[in-house]
Amino acid sequence: MDLEYYEILEISRDADSGAIKKAYRKQALKFHPDRNEGDKEAEEKFKLVNEAYQVLSDPEKKATYDRYGKAGLDSQGFSHFSDMNYEDIMGDLGSIFESVFGGGFGSGGSSRQRRQRKYPLDTEVEVELAFNEAIFGCSKEVKFSYKKPCDDCSGTGSSDGKKSTCHECNGKGQVFYRQGFMTYSQTCPACNGKGSTIENPCGTCNAKGYSDESDTVKIDIPEGIDNGNRIRVTGRGNIDESGEKGDLYIQTNVGEDDHFVRHNDDIYIEVPLFFTQVALGDTITIPTLRGETELELPMGAKDKQQFVFKKEGVRNVHTGELGNMIAQIMIKYPKKLTNEQREALISLQEGFGIESSPHESSFEGVVDKIKGWFK
Repeated sequence: MDLEYYEILEISRDADSGAIKKAYRKQALKFHPDRNEGDKEAEEKFKLVNEAYQVLSDPEKKATYDRYGKAGLDSQGFSHFSDMNYEDIMGDLGSIFESVFGGGFGSGGSSRQRRQRKYPLDTEVEVELAFNEAIFGCSKEVKFSYKKPCDDCSGTGSSDGKKSTCHECNGKGQVFYRQGFMTYSQTCPACNGKGSTIENPCGTCNAKGYSDESDTVKIDIPEGIDNGNRIRVTGRGNIDESGEKGDLYIQTNVGEDDHFVRHNDDIYIEVPLFFTQVALGDTITIPTLRGETELELPMGAKDKQQFVFKKEGVRNVHTGELGNMIAQIMIKYPKKLTNEQREALISLQEGFGIESSPHESSFEGVVDKIKGWFK
């Protein structure tokens, strides 16, 4: 396929850098191997698209190409993909593609900077909170650990500070292998993607290049925080070789209460009642998060009926608004009766007359009707 670079990207010779980049994105997405699995022609076109972008996105290479063509690039010492082996080609494609798209495709690989970092800068720790501590807020001293470069080897992992280029991947941090028409990359198993190996490991950190340090931080837990929320403490995370510090994230684990159940900013409480209280109607005192209140029961309230108390719930950690408290009644009946109690209940039932046997009027004539179905 012997096309000039402008034809490959389908742009004019006066296209600016923005138009070149836009055209590259379009063509690279179209022919990317991950979207054209097993298509050899698309794989070759993808290489040409990247080669064209490598030249036309570089002002110096572009000027040389515009004046002298590909031959001019060779004479000026600019290499392009035709001079490289397959692994070098795929490595360069990954760098180009990632610089434009920010990664996300299998053949792109991770950047060299990310491969060299031994650990993420941010770290996380969990803190246990009692139910009331989350509701009302508190101060906590949190123990955590963070990573920092080993003092004895300055973070290199080597006792003499020397590293050797990995012979397995030639310093790339990735190895390539073919499967059918496709070529795949994976982290080099010999160097774990670092691109280098250590011949004289540091005895202090066992060649890890870092140590784990323990520390404590005192934080204010805000009122209304919930289970699973995270609090960020800036600059208390891991430290890399350049001295850059990450952040510490504290994740909350909130315990349960024996009486109150929380759902977001609302609080639920179950109120057990004896059946006579429901039958008679009653006013009872029930607890709230901040004290107590009165629940007025109407006569004949139903089991699991709910009563809402406005602004008796949890204060929202972001808005400051109070949620509600929902009281749900649970009607309890006697498990056994004495003879005197049974007689008293029977007498009470008879005192209501027909009202005490609602099933009799409801089902009157039903049995005769059913018998008629079978005649």
